[in-house]
Amino acid sequence: MFELTAEEASYSRSQIVTLKRGENLKYLPYAFTEHGVLMLANVLKSKSAIEVSMRIIDVFILLREQIGIHEELRDEIEVIKQKVNNQSKNIELVFQYLDELIEKKEKPTPRIPIGFKLTNKK
Repeated sequence: MFELTAEEASYSRSQIVTLKRGENLKYLPYAFTEHGVLMLANVLKSKSAIEVSMRIIDVFILLREQIGIHEELRDEIEVIKQKVNNQSKNIELVFQYLDELIEKKEKPTPRIPIGFKLTNKK
């Protein structure tokens, strides 16, 4: 069990049944970790308390699964970003080569005239 910070407590406040922000918040609330709930379930003897504790543990398990899914998605997004960065570098290289080819076409080499020269001798 641990005490929430002021920021965490502000996120956990209900919009309907609690006081306005900053009003009469004498003490910061306490929260249980997953292991704390499990220990509490082992200590409590009533059937309803055990059921509630087990449901809370199920919620912790679902949260852990969701975090794992998001981590997998983040890793996949990072791989895609790397591929996109590599492809954008390749595209820049292709455009650089195209620019070089265009510059070569704009600067034609001087041609040497061939054939007969007509001279006007009178």
